[in-house]
Amino acid sequence: MSQLITKAKVLVDKAIVAARPQLNEFWKYAKVELSPPLPADFQKLKQTAETAKNMQGQLKKSGLSQVTVSEVWLNFLVTVEVITWFYMGEVIGRRHFVGYKV
Repeated sequence: MSQLITKAKVLVDKAIVAARPQLNEFWKYAKVELSPPLPADFQKLKQTAETAKNMQGQLKKSGLSQVTVSEVWLNFLVTVEVITWFYMGEVIGRRHFVGYKV
């Protein structure tokens, strides 16, 4: 039984040593990304909201807000067709579906 406990302790120690670089990187990013917002962040947010509000006003003035659903659907289908032809051209150029035959 003591051998099992010793082996388990050695295994846990090895796991901790192996995981240390990943944990250090995780904590480095967690300190930055998971910190609460600072007062300066709220100022930036306010400026961003004002910019978005201005962009909405410009969008209404430009007439892009008057696009119908059928026009949007047609533009989407044309985009899908162009992308499909691009990928089919790639397949034809390679003369193989998956990759280049070497």
